[in-house]
Formats: sequence, C-alpha cells, structure tokens
Amino acid sequence: MPVFSDDSSAAIASSLQAVPAGTPVSQVAHRLLELFTGGELEVGTRLPPERQLAASLGVGRSAVREALAALEILGIVDVRPGSGTYLRGAASDLLPQTLRWGLMIGEKNTAQLIELRAGLESYTARLAAGRVDAAQLETLRGSVAAMRGASAAQAGADGTSAGIPDEVLVTFVAADAEFHAVLARAAANPMLTDLLDVTRTLLRVYNDRAVHHPEDMHLAGEEHAAILAALEEADGDRAASAMVAHMETARSRLLRAAGGDPSAAAPA
Repeated sequence: MPVFSDDSSAAIASSLQAVPAGTPVSQVAHRLLELFTGGELEVGTRLPPERQLAASLGVGRSAVREALAALEILGIVDVRPGSGTYLRGAASDLLPQTLRWGLMIGEKNTAQLIELRAGLESYTARLAAGRVDAAQLETLRGSVAAMRGASAAQAGADGTSAGIPDEVLVTFVAADAEFHAVLARAAANPMLTDLLDVTRTLLRVYNDRAVHHPEDMHLAGEEHAAILAALEEADGDRAASAMVAHMETARSRLLRAAGGDPSAAAPA
C-alpha cells in the first residue's frame, strides 16, 4: 500500500529535501521525479500546492511551476486548473516513459543509437527464445515468408542490382518491422520493448531506406530466418548470436543510409 493518501499534502511535501540555492528547473524536476517513481504514490494522487512544494524544496514557486509544466509535457503529471496537479502513472509506467523521453530529447548520435539497438535486440532475442509461444512463432514465420517473397519477387523482376520497386520495398519493410515487434512482445519485458520502440523510432528515417539492393534484401531475409530457426529450437545463445550477426550487417546498411562510414569500428 502507498505511504501517502490523496490528501496528505504535508507528508508528501515533507518527504522532499531542499535543493541547493540557484538550482536550475531541471534539477527541481529531477527531485520531483525521484519522488514520483519511488513507488509510494498512488496513480491519481493530488500533489501539494506549488507554494508548499516550493517551501519544501527551498526554491521559488516559479521554479516549481516550470518543473511541473515540463513533467506535464512528459505525461508524468496532469495539471487541472482550479483543482490541482495529479500523478498520472504508477512507477512502473513512469520509468519507461522517462527513459523514452531521455532518449528522445538527448543528442541523437546515429552510430550510438545503432549500437544501443543492437544490444537491446540481441538480448531480446535471447529472452524470446525461452518465452515465445506458438502463435508468435507462427507470426514470425509469416514475416520471414513475406521477406523472402519480396526478395524473390524482386529477383524475378530483373535479377539485377537495380533499384527496388516501392511496392516490393514497402512489403519487405513492413514484414521486417513486424518480425522485430513480435519478437519484442515474445520477450515479455515491457521496459525493454519501450526502449526498443524509441531506438527504432529515432532510426526509422534510415531504416526505411537502408535496403538499396536485392542483395541487401536477400541477406536480411536469411538473417531473420536464422533467428527464427534458433527461436524454434528455444536456443537463447543461438538466437542472440544470430541477432548479433544481423545487427552487424544492419549497422552497415543504416550507417550507409545515414551518410556515415559503415567500415568504422565501434569505439573501444
């Protein structure tokens, strides 16, 4: 049970420690976020008035007001004029949300995002190997079949390295995205899924144009097939290794699409 009830403003305020003089609004928001994600507040709890929070934190009301406005934008609190400010989610909801926004508003280094995604995807594959169910395996088989079908259709069209028709590329990209989405659900770790969604979203502009040639399409399809084969055998090590291999070639394609150097080694 939560320590604080909805009307215990004094208890909530007293649990906050003063921040150093001259602290920027971001630090006030961070201090409030620590309280909100501590698991002691129920969803829908009304927070103390701004003046009470300001007194507890040792800052001006404007700093509290700006911090709460920022947290409202992030979907963490709900400011209701004439009523008060309320907590919108439980700690388990807020943690992935804050991780998501931390990535979204931070400096977007494409190479680092690709490395992050590779690590997340390989661990996802390892978890999924022990948790995937029959229905999810069937969907994954359908995704691989669609990727192979798109690759075969392109090969049958001209058998060259010419540009891939839009309709074939759309089919392939959709099947690829479905495979990874189902794999993430099979891992049964919502926080991991949320982080993967963020990295994929930030890289989507490159993902959608990373497959330039039929050879890319064929290789990516077979890499997914190798991951699927490991999942069917419930072999976590093999699934993770197959995903690492896929992410390495995907890294080269994504960096090429982003205008980077695909041959550049990751920093030690």
